[in-house]
Amino acid sequence: MTFPSTRGLGRRLLIAAAITATALASAQAQAQGDWPRGQTIRLIVPFTAGSGTDIVARLVAERLGPALGTSVVVENKPGAGGTLGAVQVARAPADGYTLLVHSAGHLVNPSIYPNLSYDTLKDFAGITPMASLPNVLVTSPGKFADVKDLVAQVKAKPGGFNYASAGNGSATHMNAEVFRLAAGIQAQHVPFRGTPEAMTEVMGGRVDWFFAPMVSALPLIKDGKLKALAVGTGKRSSVQPDLPTTVEAGVPGSEYLFWVGLFAPAKTPRPVIDRLQTEVAKIMAAPDLKDRLDKLGAEPFTMPSAQFDAFLADETAKSARIVKASGIKVD
Repeated sequence: MTFPSTRGLGRRLLIAAAITATALASAQAQAQGDWPRGQTIRLIVPFTAGSGTDIVARLVAERLGPALGTSVVVENKPGAGGTLGAVQVARAPADGYTLLVHSAGHLVNPSIYPNLSYDTLKDFAGITPMASLPNVLVTSPGKFADVKDLVAQVKAKPGGFNYASAGNGSATHMNAEVFRLAAGIQAQHVPFRGTPEAMTEVMGGRVDWFFAPMVSALPLIKDGKLKALAVGTGKRSSVQPDLPTTVEAGVPGSEYLFWVGLFAPAKTPRPVIDRLQTEVAKIMAAPDLKDRLDKLGAEPFTMPSAQFDAFLADETAKSARIVKASGIKVD
């Protein structure tokens, strides 16, 4: 019986390893260096068209396509507090062609949906936040004189009033809960599938108030169809400088930061993540886009992806504390 030469076997193993390494390098170069290769990039927005998240996504998409030399399309996949669209991206190939545009509400869902089919932190790579959008406390005209009047009326009739949100655990819901807890009031929560539906019900007087994204509510405020009482952020909005914050209006501890960010499936190649972060940062810094955001009451808000991941971990923990304190549950 003869045995193969160990020298020949070692040589064959070296050749096989070299071939494998070359193939991997080629695949990596194709995935990273040639990306996006003219292939369409999809931005999945897990909320309805016209929501604050959707508006920011479309502003970025129309500039990101030319910057990358390809087409970028926005697809709305609303439902279940933004989890339906999120799970679609979590299960998508990690190749940079299917991305998620979500809001601060993305970090709330782990606390209110105990059986999520994805892990908010492990199954997504944070690319960058894109914009911060103040929520504005709106009511139908004539319902409340100001924030103090709202709080006084609700305290006089606990449980007799209701407030809208764009869905359980959405940023609009969280803002409302932070305000409700800080004001010490009791009211009924009415979740909707998105911001447009919530605003329609508030305009009609069927729901008493709503912390609407400024970008969505501003046209209706200007038309007199909604009355703005205050902004939910820690500082006033440049687009409505005479409007107080809820803190200034007499409810300390009621400020809440609503932001919209860009995510990719976990294991997306780092060069793809970095390229996206770089291009989005350039887009958000462009004077013409800053002017458009300013007119909508929004502000550019970006950071490096590594910093964004740390921010996401901190905000997820903070959201869990708010959910526990307010008793938010899925209806």
